[in-house]
This record gives sequence, structure tokens and C-alpha cells, in this order.
Amino acid sequence: MSEPEAMSGRDAEHFDIVIIGGGLVGASLACALAPLMERVADEKGREAAALRVAVIEANELPAASADARRFQPSFDARASAIAAGSRQRFTAFGVWEAMCEHATPIRTIHVSERGHLGATRMRASELEVAALGHVIPNAWMGQVLHRQLAELPLAWYCPARVAEIAVTAEGHRLTLEDGRLIEAELTVLADGGRSGLKERLGIHSAAQDYEQHALIATVEMSQPHQGVAYERFTSEGPMALLPLAGKRMELVWTRSPADTDSLMTLPDSDFLQALQRAFGERAGRFRRVGQRHAYPLSLVRASEGTRPGLAVLGNAAHALHPVAGQGFNLALRGVTDLVAAIEAGLTRGESPGATSVLSDFEERRGADRDNVVLFSDGLIRLFGVESRWLGHARAAGLIGLNLVSPLKRLLARRSMGIER
Repeated sequence: MSEPEAMSGRDAEHFDIVIIGGGLVGASLACALAPLMERVADEKGREAAALRVAVIEANELPAASADARRFQPSFDARASAIAAGSRQRFTAFGVWEAMCEHATPIRTIHVSERGHLGATRMRASELEVAALGHVIPNAWMGQVLHRQLAELPLAWYCPARVAEIAVTAEGHRLTLEDGRLIEAELTVLADGGRSGLKERLGIHSAAQDYEQHALIATVEMSQPHQGVAYERFTSEGPMALLPLAGKRMELVWTRSPADTDSLMTLPDSDFLQALQRAFGERAGRFRRVGQRHAYPLSLVRASEGTRPGLAVLGNAAHALHPVAGQGFNLALRGVTDLVAAIEAGLTRGESPGATSVLSDFEERRGADRDNVVLFSDGLIRLFGVESRWLGHARAAGLIGLNLVSPLKRLLARRSMGIER
């Protein structure tokens, strides 16, 4: 990974693809593009030039350790649930062998509703797979991805911010805050939507406030979790427990803003008691809680996912409710779909930013994205309605899902990201 040399005057550095955002989504895209940074062949078998790729990251990132085994996650390390389909994608990127060193397998997913007997369990053994997914510390995922980037022939602008972005006939012209100029045939916004670049381009986002906050913390249990991930629906909002190393689990607890504020200020002992009352004892006793974090929840969708010379990925394109843990897995499928569309375009002799390439990408993404949004939003609406009779119906549905193996298998494979 090379630092771009300082440019004289107002000359612009030209790239085929510029990725704005070097976080998990942007770094995954850069890793996925690795084969195209080498020489590729067009549809007539003629060798074509390798793609020139750059990554612009606003935050200074710590240097990746040369020894992957030096990483030791703290008790409070944030983590993400990686579906089985995402593991396959990380394997294709060449990073799974290192990433799995700190990955905790999910062998069973237990779904229940508080106050009702109905529950369903999805087991890896029933699907003849080793794991339904894995839980990995975010910091470790980032370290592994950036170690991979260090081996690739791409330009790395970090820390650097885009001050201006302008549409050109060939794509976009980016002006960095230090005055450097970059021209891109394809610009990918993977910055989480926080930079304001979307808005400067006239791409607005529709936001639906769930009027809920997600409280996230690492907890320690009284007994081994046996690789079980819990999704529990309550009248106050869904709760999730994800298995981590040892007896630790990651808690994602959805409550109203007022309830969240109250829970954030409780002493640890009182917080653990409140958590125990809300979740029950099926996972054991809660013994310890780490630092608590909270953020508001909304369903956010960008009005446009593509334009000529532009693609929007990750949270910049869509932010979902954390129920069922679909957000990052959906983004990772977007990464591979974009690369597939670019590769198909290259074989036809087309630029990565060509309208036909991005139309192909949007066609690949549309149904999957809409299905996941409907699935996650539908769960919140279904389990968020207080009704005695509806509660019985939901319980019966969870029990029935346990009994109808083909339906449960299909649901599990979709949740794993293997089928769309």
C-alpha cells in the first residue's frame, strides 16, 4: 500500500476507482478488488490494464501488527455477527484464515418471546454446517483487512478528508482538504454517510425513527454459552446475546430513549439485576458488565444507490435495525455484487463507472436489499404490537417453525446469507 506522492501545482492523480472510507466496508471492497488490480482479460481474451485503486480514510488508523497473534481483545471490544455467507466472502478475499483466529462460532440460534412459551432453535448440525455464523471483534476484523490492504498495489490517503466533490465527464473530481486533487472514474461512498458527501451530491436519505435506542455492552455469564446466540423479543424491544470467547457475550438491548438513559446511569449491580429480569435465566446468570454504549435506531435508506460514476455502500446506503444482525452482512454482499458488476464490465471493455456497470450492480442488489429491509423492519413491527391474541399467535408461529423443517431450513439459510 503506497502513500501517494505530493502533487505539484493543481495536477490531479487519476484512478479507476476511489473508495471514500477505509472502515470495514471500504476495506472489504478494496480487498475484494485485489484480483482486478492485476492484469485482466477482456471478452476477446485480450489482456487489459490493471485497475488503479485508491482509498481515502478520514481517521488515522493504527498500524496493523505484523504478527496477527499479538491481538488481544479487551473485555469491552465491540463485535459483529458474521453470517456463514460472509465467511465465504472473507475466504474469497483471502482473509478468513487470519480472521477466524478470534472468531467465536454460532452453533445455535435461539429465538423466543418473553411471556410466551413459543420458541424456535436453528442448529448448525441440522443444516450440516460447522457454524451458522461467527462473532468477531470489530477491531480484529479491521486489523486483518488492513494487513491485507498493505500487500496490495493501491494508493492510501490517510488521514485525509474530501473537501469538495464535483461531477466530471469522466466521473468525479475530488479535492482533499490539503489541496490535492484526485480524479476517479468510479467513486464509492463507503464512509457511513457521516461526511455529508451524499448531501453535497444531492443524494438525500429517508429516515424512519424507531423511537428506540440500542444499548450495547459485553457481559460475562455464569456458565459457558455453548455457541448459542439468543434473540429475545420483549414488549420494550428485542434483546440479543452473541457468544464471545470464554463466558463472555455481547449484549444488544433495545429500549425507549428514556429507558436507555436510565439503564446507562445505573450502577453495574443494578444494571445486571435489571438485565436478568428482562432476559430471564435461560443463558445463566449475568455476572459482570463492561462499558455501556448507546445509539438511536432508525431505518435509513439513501434515495439513490448509484449514479454514473458513483456507488453508495454500507451504512451510507442503508442503516437497519440491529435485530437479526443483517446490516454488515448485507453490506458485504453489496461489496461482492459491485465487484462482480465491475468485472463483467471490464470484460466488455467498459469503465468501472459506466452506467451499464452500475445498472448491473443495482439490479444485483435491489431484491436482496429490499428483502432484508422488509425482513428486519417486519420483525420489529410484528413483535412490537401489544396484543394478547397476537402474542399467542406469535408463540404458535415460533413453535410451528420448529416443526416445519423445510421452512426453518429456508429461513436459516437466508439468515446465514447463503440464499437471498
